[in-house]
Amino acid sequence: MALTLIGMTAPAGGNSKSNAALTSKANLKMNSAPKSMKTSGFNWDPVMDAIIQVESGGNPNAKSGNSIGVMQITPILVKDCNIILEKRKSKKRYTMADRYSVEKSKEMFLLIQSYHNPENNVEKAIRAWNGGPKYSVRATNRYYKKVMSKMK
Repeated sequence: MALTLIGMTAPAGGNSKSNAALTSKANLKMNSAPKSMKTSGFNWDPVMDAIIQVESGGNPNAKSGNSIGVMQITPILVKDCNIILEKRKSKKRYTMADRYSVEKSKEMFLLIQSYHNPENNVEKAIRAWNGGPKYSVRATNRYYKKVMSKMK
């Protein structure tokens, strides 16, 4: 039985002047993604960077309810990632603290995409990140438009 939950996220952090330094540091880290992130043959960097801007303004310490970090990762998403890793016979596991890491947050996003979105559909990835795997197009329209406006 597959767990098909993707954590629901809510914007947090914002772009206040006090977050400017954190945002700059996060952007530096985001632009130096490890090579392993591009092994699927599809470059998710523009999508991840746009989601990060919408979710947290690049603040790795952003919190909104149970959502943490630049991509506003939930405990459910961490659990889903660990179930996927277990199914793939990997010994790697993510922790709740990993949500504060830009690199590990991106890894979790990529793992979720490889499992739930193997066709690399950008629209599906954005909408599911906001509304879960059974997202409503209507309910995710605003979020989808925000992310698309941030894409380079």
